Amino acid sequence: MPLPNILYLHSHDTGRFIQPYGHDIPTPNLRKLAEEGVLFRQAFCAAPTCSPSRAALLTGQSAHSSGMIGLAHWNFALADYSQHLIHTLQAAGYLAVLAGQQHVAADPARIGYDRILGNLWDDIDGQAASFLEEVAQDGSSRPFFLDAGFFETHRVGSGLFNDPGPQGDPRYSLPAPPLPDTFRTRQDMADFKVSAARLDQKMGRILRTLESTGLAENTLVICTTDHGIAFPRMKCNLTDAGIGVLLILRGPGGFGGGKVCDSLVSHVDLFPTVCEVAGVEAPPWLQGHSIVPLVSGEAAEIREEIFAEVTYHAAYEPQRAVRTRRWKYIRRWGDRGYPVLCNCDDSLSKEVWVEAGWANRIVPVEQLYDMLYDPHETNNLASEAAMAPILQEMQGRLDRWMKETNDPLLRGPVPIPAGCSVCHPDSLSVAEDRRVNGS
Repeated sequence: MPLPNILYLHSHDTGRFIQPYGHDIPTPNLRKLAEEGVLFRQAFCAAPTCSPSRAALLTGQSAHSSGMIGLAHWNFALADYSQHLIHTLQAAGYLAVLAGQQHVAADPARIGYDRILGNLWDDIDGQAASFLEEVAQDGSSRPFFLDAGFFETHRVGSGLFNDPGPQGDPRYSLPAPPLPDTFRTRQDMADFKVSAARLDQKMGRILRTLESTGLAENTLVICTTDHGIAFPRMKCNLTDAGIGVLLILRGPGGFGGGKVCDSLVSHVDLFPTVCEVAGVEAPPWLQGHSIVPLVSGEAAEIREEIFAEVTYHAAYEPQRAVRTRRWKYIRRWGDRGYPVLCNCDDSLSKEVWVEAGWANRIVPVEQLYDMLYDPHETNNLASEAAMAPILQEMQGRLDRWMKETNDPLLRGPVPIPAGCSVCHPDSLSVAEDRRVNGS
């Protein structure tokens, strides 16, 4: 049996807000992919911020273990680019190809792809589709890893999803919890839906080409996003709305049949999964577990807990979290007790909260949530005496993980690496910080 091809489809800031997760968002191509593959309903990123999330997925380890503690376009980087998934695959004979976004290096050439198709923005789906057609016509037996990354559903510089201006219909749209139902939050979500539909169309073109070229049968499709949607208390937050991600796999390894999996999985589990499906030896630094036993029926669970973190996004906001099936524990470091507003993308929804005094709302050092009774994480139980045993257990889980992964927060505040830039945490936004502080 030839080695399977790998098609890695990924987006910016989509969370689980697509049609097959039950939302009123028109993404029929991703719905079809789910109906033909396996959809994971409890999948989580390892860091709800762009570059650290992707680094964790592509190196199979926590963001801080990979060295990616901030944003690549602000010069944060992996400690060792040879730990990127493509190098393990290339050693096994794979051709590594990039189309579009990657966001783990300021210069994509640093990563080591065999080919980079076109430029970052133009016709990413067309580039990827043309490559698949080329492979089919060439008849080469060399397997490929095609990394196709899309900017959708990221916001544009104005804070809107579409340039120019709103395009969605707010009359019949519902904002995501915990946002209030107002005209501006409805308009914001309506515009997100337009961007999500555009993403679906582009991914659909690649998937149709995979079918028409006859490559689908021996191609493992991995479709996911980096983290939650770019709304307040979601992206760059350790709430489930921040770390919960779409994850659909289809192809060799048992990933078929329209199955739905409710087991906890993390992005760090994808590297070992690819190794198992491809029959490639897994490197020693991996911290995840292969997902294959979940779909083969060998195991009902592969993990008791998932971990997530933020160190830097636009600004420094160190926090860590552990989540089990029932409980979520979040801990913050430092002496700041208020939101870091520049870590929330500008938006109509952000305006609603800022105008209502969001900047002055206290953020607790420790948060404990019962995910069964409080799935939107609004009732912090950390200070309740009856919850002390649960709090202690979750603190212990997080402490063990931080020690096992040599988390730099254990040694005190994490300094900005040389050559990197960040915003001041008091800034309202990145745009304001650049205007006032020149960063």
